[in-house]
Amino acid sequence: MKKAIGISHRKSDRGGFGPLLGPFAPFLLLFLALGVGGRAQTPPAAAADGPKQDYLVYVVCESADKIVLIRFGPGGARIESQMRTGLMPMDINGPHGIAVSPDKQYFYVSEGHGRPEGSVWKYRAGTDTVIKYTSLGLFPATTDITPDGNFIYVANANFHGDMVPSSISVVATDQMIEVKRIPTCTMPHGSRLNHEGTKHYSVCMMDDMLVEIDTRKFAVDRYFMLAQGKEMGMSGAPDLHAMPDHKSATCTPTWAQPSNDGSIIYVACNQSNEIVAIKTDTWTLARRFPAGTGVYNLAMTRDGRLIATNKRGQSVSIFDPATGRELARVPTQRKVVHGAVVTPDDLYAFVSVEGVGSEPGTVEVIDLGSLKTVATVDVGPQAAGIDFWKMEPSKQ
Repeated sequence: MKKAIGISHRKSDRGGFGPLLGPFAPFLLLFLALGVGGRAQTPPAAAADGPKQDYLVYVVCESADKIVLIRFGPGGARIESQMRTGLMPMDINGPHGIAVSPDKQYFYVSEGHGRPEGSVWKYRAGTDTVIKYTSLGLFPATTDITPDGNFIYVANANFHGDMVPSSISVVATDQMIEVKRIPTCTMPHGSRLNHEGTKHYSVCMMDDMLVEIDTRKFAVDRYFMLAQGKEMGMSGAPDLHAMPDHKSATCTPTWAQPSNDGSIIYVACNQSNEIVAIKTDTWTLARRFPAGTGVYNLAMTRDGRLIATNKRGQSVSIFDPATGRELARVPTQRKVVHGAVVTPDDLYAFVSVEGVGSEPGTVEVIDLGSLKTVATVDVGPQAAGIDFWKMEPSKQ
């Protein structure tokens, strides 16, 4: 029997979850839509004269099989370079997640489609040269890299077929060998490591669960049940033969974001439009607070603000996560907002927007001082995973 580490209940500030679309409503909604622990500091002043240097950001376009390098600087935002990725020339390979190595020499791209498994690819940054790839599980999605650059963690989301427990793949980056496949839960997503690289966090979209992996053991250490009124932290790994009824999912979590000091994990509840904060020391609920419609991905500034993309809400929210107060909600040019990454100087957030149908995807740049969009650039359809590469002197 599992040992309960902590349990805490708090009534949500929101009302009911609205009409369901059927027993698998969270799954359908998701695709149809398709810090520090303390108070955030005062935001930096708006860059009134615009950026003083160039920022380079990689984004992948899931429906176009493209990896695009965006340059943003005094001359605005533009495509610096782009390339095709994947093995299957006649089918969609579906690049979904991307992670740049800490030394900025490489980047890694997860690709959801294959025959049948997906894969993860290693590229040399700047030259976009393929070094090696390796097969993983079904639909590898979100990707993160350890602070030493030695391992990447990829969530095998398994969006195909039956809703069965899946896994997190651990890949050694030197030889691109999968060294461990860790069973977790149904539809894992939102793969993120704490700043020390000692813990890995992911969520289970159909099990309303947050999972913590001890990276020194390559094993699940704890998990946390996220449903409102049923919050509970548990030790050990979940029983994969006794998973919750998928029909009862009310949170449908899509992202797990550690605070800067690792004391809090913030979870995006895509269905209930909430963010859940969990304390890592006691493994108990810290707070729940309302978020935008279809809150999807999260990112954190160095000064402790939380950036949230609202997938169904065509907007990006900026929060003081210590209080749950929304500081701003910035509308996006197109629908189906996906990922976000913050520049190391905390001045800008880059946001990927998928678009709908034949529309191009978009990368939008938000000034984190003025809390306004200052640049947009169109890329391939279904812009998805996004990560920061580097800053350099402007070419203007």
